Amino acid sequence: MAALTISRRLRSRARSQRGAELIELVLVTPIFLILIGAMFDFGFLFRNWEVVTNAAREGARVGVLPAYKCDNTTTDVSDRITAYMNSSGITDSKTYVITLRNAAVGKFNACVVDVQLTQSLPSLSIFGKIFGGNFGNVQLHGAAVMRTESQAAS
Repeated sequence: MAALTISRRLRSRARSQRGAELIELVLVTPIFLILIGAMFDFGFLFRNWEVVTNAAREGARVGVLPAYKCDNTTTDVSDRITAYMNSSGITDSKTYVITLRNAAVGKFNACVVDVQLTQSLPSLSIFGKIFGGNFGNVQLHGAAVMRTESQAAS
């Protein structure tokens, strides 16, 4: 009789749902944290992509003005890009690269400005270190081309 009672108790505990919520929480929490971290990192990534694109546009806008040159010999365009990046909160000039050049587009000259930024992913790089991934930095690229009103040399 005692053996029958013990076996009933063991069967009822085996069918019990006690502790299932805890196991589900343990399984779902890391995935949920990765998703939350990815959302934060993507938000920062998208914001900085907008900053890089607008900085390139600002530099090209200054470069096409008659009193300025769009090349690496003058600092007017790069100063404007640096000022825009600093006002947006990106103050470390080692994280971005500015490339300026003139180009002939049809019958007109154009100012071509490229800005590249190395963006770190703080949340996902932590998970990458934990799980063995290799994603910590992303290269953002913004470019702008504006034509000048002077004609290209034929």
